[in-house]
Amino acid sequence: MSDLDTLVQEARALFESCQTPAELENAKAQFLGKSGHITLMMKGLGALSVEDKKAQGALINKSKVAIEEALNSKRAGLALAELEVQLKAEAIDVTLPGRSSAQGGLHPVSLTLERIEGIFGSMGFDVAQGPEIETDWFNFTALNTPPDHPARSMHDTFYVEGDYVLRTHTSPMQIRYAVEHVRRHKEALEAGLPMPEIRVIAPGRTYRVDSDATHSPMFHQCEGLWLGEQVSFKDLKVVFTNFCYSFFETRDLELRFRPSFFPFTEPSAEIDIQFASGPLAGRWLEVAGSGQVHPKVVSNMGLDPEKYIGFAFGMGPDRLTMLRYGVNDLRLFFDGDLRFLGQFR
Repeated sequence: MSDLDTLVQEARALFESCQTPAELENAKAQFLGKSGHITLMMKGLGALSVEDKKAQGALINKSKVAIEEALNSKRAGLALAELEVQLKAEAIDVTLPGRSSAQGGLHPVSLTLERIEGIFGSMGFDVAQGPEIETDWFNFTALNTPPDHPARSMHDTFYVEGDYVLRTHTSPMQIRYAVEHVRRHKEALEAGLPMPEIRVIAPGRTYRVDSDATHSPMFHQCEGLWLGEQVSFKDLKVVFTNFCYSFFETRDLELRFRPSFFPFTEPSAEIDIQFASGPLAGRWLEVAGSGQVHPKVVSNMGLDPEKYIGFAFGMGPDRLTMLRYGVNDLRLFFDGDLRFLGQFR
């Protein structure tokens, strides 16, 4: 066996013993690097005659090709082994059951709003929607709120650039709904024909500068309005009593209408409830404000206050949610703690 054959065998053996690409590159340098055996042999050809140079050069090139083939073969083998290790580490067992995504649910206040809408819907009330950035007219003036009323002060209301505020209640939606209702039945009114009654609730987000365990800068309200030719305070009592029975799923409670004052109703009353049993038994709890719609507000709706009369009420769905689920801190609903919110699915 010639020296070149021996060199090729040594290269193959050395390459085969390499366990990593780095070891293989180091082994390659011994034969094909700048100071490798093949490179030195190629440099030594200059001292030979022309005939010997041709013959010896051909043998050296043949050996070089054989070494390169062994090198490439080992490279491919190492790459394949590395790929197999990677595939094994990232293997997916298709026989395992799939991972189902967590099922979400409605926020407890959203559940309350849906419940409110369903109950009043069964009593023939529409649901009104409106802007959360409201004009001063709809938020205050149309509701008979005087310019010096405390609700208009900066420490109670979020003002927006221009003649706009973040609505402090959803009563503006009542005005908007009523104005549109009157517009749709304008011809009938001008002809002296009776107008269909206005029966609507207005749920939604509202904003006030307030924050504690029972108040939030952003909170929810649901206002209600029933306006017609023969709607009395008695109807208010019947409607709201039936609502409470349905909402709390019990008749084991009592309602109290306590005289109060609101600029948009006259007379006005706070609505309190008292449970006969449970952790809140025996305590009067304020749940809503109400009253007969003020004649000036009726006029601002485009109606004759001598002919049309009715009642309005406003309640806090957030507080109703607290009562329904026994939660004593309003802020828990808006802290974003999924552990807390997940209890109400």
